[in-house]
Amino acid sequence: MSILLNDTPFRTQLYPFAETRSVADIRVGILTIRQKWELVTKQQILTTSELGHSRLTDESENQVIPANLVPSQKWITEYMAGNATLESLTHDDEVTVINHPWDIFRLNDQAIRQDFKLLTQGRGTQPIPETVQVSKSTNIFIEEGAQLSFCTLNASTGPIYIGKNAEIMEGTTIRGPFGLGDGSTIKMGTRIYGATSIGPNCVVGGEIKNVVMFGHSNKGHDGYLGDSVIGEWCNLGAGTSNSNLKNNAGDVKVWNEHEKGWTNAGSKCGLLMGDFSRAAINTSFNTGSVVGICANIFGSGFVPKHVPSFSWGTDKPGNYSFEKAMEHIINWKKLKKQSLSETEIQRLKYIFEAVSKD
Repeated sequence: MSILLNDTPFRTQLYPFAETRSVADIRVGILTIRQKWELVTKQQILTTSELGHSRLTDESENQVIPANLVPSQKWITEYMAGNATLESLTHDDEVTVINHPWDIFRLNDQAIRQDFKLLTQGRGTQPIPETVQVSKSTNIFIEEGAQLSFCTLNASTGPIYIGKNAEIMEGTTIRGPFGLGDGSTIKMGTRIYGATSIGPNCVVGGEIKNVVMFGHSNKGHDGYLGDSVIGEWCNLGAGTSNSNLKNNAGDVKVWNEHEKGWTNAGSKCGLLMGDFSRAAINTSFNTGSVVGICANIFGSGFVPKHVPSFSWGTDKPGNYSFEKAMEHIINWKKLKKQSLSETEIQRLKYIFEAVSKD
């Protein structure tokens, strides 16, 4: 049977990350939700999309599954065999649901552990170089082409996965659970605490804790990033840091774009940054900050807790001209030898026109 992951009911609650992708393409753990399904089922997984840029969406020929469901390998296998139903999800402790954007980093510990088993079962790791100091080497998996030298990997607190052609430079210290995507680089002297996932083709440095970075993004210098989610094609300038805990240890309020108001996100929440957004050097993000799509942030002092899409500095949305924004994105993509597709341009145009009307 074919699987259709339906994101329509959940898109508005997962701003800013569902603005530019299907909910099924959100990364939680080492893999995206769609990738988890495809790896277990060995079939192409279909998704719906309100923006009309997804694959086939004929629900009559597919088994419809909520796209915000983060399944376990066991549940997918049983479901495909007809031995499990959606109603049985409440009885499976390994199955989780993303209802809010901060759930992405909060569920990351469990998701990394599940993905590590899924990606490594029945396979052999590349050898750990002699210059690398390790704890619990059986909990470490290194893909082909990865380069590690004079770093410390502590997998006693959770598994550590290093993707193909990734690089971990000397002086780096990592505590699991942790996943590093294909082609990503960790710069010298970086300190990473679990549960952290760095997607493909990223560059990271400084101090990082409980972060999910989707892919193609940079935080290449000193500064603290914690309890945060960073989309694709983002850049955090040198010295940029975020707060993840209020001084009074009280509940953090996070902007809810759908309700146009503030929502309680619990005691810890850092930065939630949408795709194509960038922050200048020494930017300071307050607790529970939300940045939309394609915002170019600069200025002194703390950034406002909500920076709408296509903001220039911290001005009102739409002040970042669409033509200039596309020019800048093309420049950034060239740095990673990629190009901006027509589909991406149309998607971003839709978002720009929507925020310009507000």
